[in-house]
Amino acid sequence: MESNIQTTGVRVYTFIDENNHDKEGQTSWWYQFCLRCHQADPTPSWQPSWWAKMFPFPIFPTFRQSAQQLCIILFFFLVWGILYAEIGEAVSLNGELLSMTILVIAAYLIGWIWLKITTLPALIGMLLTGIMFQNLHLVHMTDEYRKLNQDLRKIALVIILTRAGLGLDAGVLKKHYIAVLQIGLIPWLVECVAISVTTHFLLGLPWIWAFLLGSMIASVSPAVVVPCLFRLRDAGFGVSKGIPTLLLAAAAIDDSISVAVFAIILNAMFSTGSMTFNIIKGPLSIIVGVVLGSLWGAFASIIPERGDVYVVPLRFLALFLGGLFSLFISSLIGWSGAGPLAIVSSGFIAAYYWDKQGWPVNKNPVSNLFRILWIFFEPILFAFTGAQITVSALDPQVIAMGAVCLVSCLLLRVIATFLISFGCGLNNKEKLFIGLTWLAKATVQAALGPAALDLVHNGQTAGNSSVDEERYAKAILAVSVLSVVISAPIGAILIALAGPRLLSRDSQVQDISIENENKTIRNTSL
Repeated sequence: MESNIQTTGVRVYTFIDENNHDKEGQTSWWYQFCLRCHQADPTPSWQPSWWAKMFPFPIFPTFRQSAQQLCIILFFFLVWGILYAEIGEAVSLNGELLSMTILVIAAYLIGWIWLKITTLPALIGMLLTGIMFQNLHLVHMTDEYRKLNQDLRKIALVIILTRAGLGLDAGVLKKHYIAVLQIGLIPWLVECVAISVTTHFLLGLPWIWAFLLGSMIASVSPAVVVPCLFRLRDAGFGVSKGIPTLLLAAAAIDDSISVAVFAIILNAMFSTGSMTFNIIKGPLSIIVGVVLGSLWGAFASIIPERGDVYVVPLRFLALFLGGLFSLFISSLIGWSGAGPLAIVSSGFIAAYYWDKQGWPVNKNPVSNLFRILWIFFEPILFAFTGAQITVSALDPQVIAMGAVCLVSCLLLRVIATFLISFGCGLNNKEKLFIGLTWLAKATVQAALGPAALDLVHNGQTAGNSSVDEERYAKAILAVSVLSVVISAPIGAILIALAGPRLLSRDSQVQDISIENENKTIRNTSL
């Protein structure tokens, strides 16, 4: 029997069996799991009269959810048919392009299941899917498609950096610039140096390769940190002192510096110019990137005109295409450090002027479009990064020593963050929480981990023998993947558990949260 109840404009569907045991069923683990997977849609929707009887909610998704999933499946087969007609063998059942596409789709689905079952970030499931496909020989990428793999990862990096720039709040930076720099730069520097020293002695990496690895590993992951901080902020934890907002700004600074320094070191290693010029070019690329990116961000705030009916897609394309241009051209001309900083600067300046025009920072339509784009590129990034790992080819010594380096340096970063947070108006519990928040690694490591190996495979050299360089590059890739597998789940769990215990809760937000929870419980019980 179906119960179709209209409550405050929201249509709620529940399934009641003939013996009226619905309340007992709703407390079962299976019911709760289905409810977590098939979340109720708060807006009224149409469905066929027979749907609720044959596919009761939440055991099955709603008609709207099912129709949406069916559309995606149909679109996939339609696109595949078009590509097969035009391209042919590459997208056949044994083609590389089809296997790469199936890898991405499987990564998205497994990541979603991983999130629902474990509540840990979906990116971990996506990364493990890539590793599984590679080692079960379900995907194989030749040199022809390796370049496509590299370009897709670069596009994902542009999305990551643009979102970091759009998330920077000028008001927060102006008010708490000392705290943002303290929390965003010093812990990064401590971990970067610690990783460099430990991997040099424990993994035998040359100093320049060790610092390349350290600059990448030291970056925190927005994909893990941001959703966790948003949940705490919505529940009122740390809001009174602005801790979630402060950490979001510091994380954006952390990522920007990490990508820029990595690009500068990588460019210096594989550059054929004079060492003196490469040393001078490092600071110059930072200045050039910030200046050109700021000019482009200011341009994007003026053109298109803010009253234009197409202002949202035009502004999105201005930042997105401008970011792609910055990253690809800066790499082409040998100024790789300028591109990432130009992307972040353009997003920051554009968001600053858009805020003055009535678009809130990180809540404007362009930010939402980048968020939607990330939904598609997240499985691409992590699945392709995982597919670079062949377990049988890994050196157990590298994995063991890499884990020792990572764990010891993560602990050192927590201690360093706690000690340098003086003068920020935080108590000891809040300092400890910030230190725990900085543990999670994922996005930057996935985007940059294979970069050195890509250059080695393309025939470029950093002054060592090709065999040694390939070994160093593979060690960097292995440690970067290991950092995601170890730190992402630990970071997400610690943020979720430590936040309510270490942060104070705003009383007004708490009252609103309790009221919303009560409404949800009442609606569900109906």
